[in-house]
Amino acid sequence: MIKEAQRTQEQMSTSHESESGDNTEGGKRPRVWSLTINSKSTLYAAYISFFKNGGFFMPTSAKFEMGEEVFLMLTLMDSPTKYMVSGRVAWITPSGAQMSQAEGIGIHFDTDENSQKARAEITRILGAVLGAARPTHTM
Repeated sequence: MIKEAQRTQEQMSTSHESESGDNTEGGKRPRVWSLTINSKSTLYAAYISFFKNGGFFMPTSAKFEMGEEVFLMLTLMDSPTKYMVSGRVAWITPSGAQMSQAEGIGIHFDTDENSQKARAEITRILGAVLGAARPTHTM
């Protein structure tokens, strides 16, 4: 399980684009991350199908709050398409979690068109694998 989580994290590259901070209205600006998924097994491990609108696990040691708004620039496999996904933190796996689960956050996709296009493409790629009993980052 630990080796699988480590291998999955190596196949999923993330980069932090912007730091949360004050905007002109005095609130926090959402963080923007770039996430590239390089394999179907990594996609399966990261996709959160039990969220109503779909979701994604993002390995990170950065601190987030439940409900915090996040944007992902998501690239799937070798596709030139980049999906700008908006969502909110709905799952937090802390460092040192049980069962050697990878540290990170689960992002529940919003209902906007871009996020739902990403969800549709993910479910198309995964197809019948979505019903598999293999472990993921969240279950």
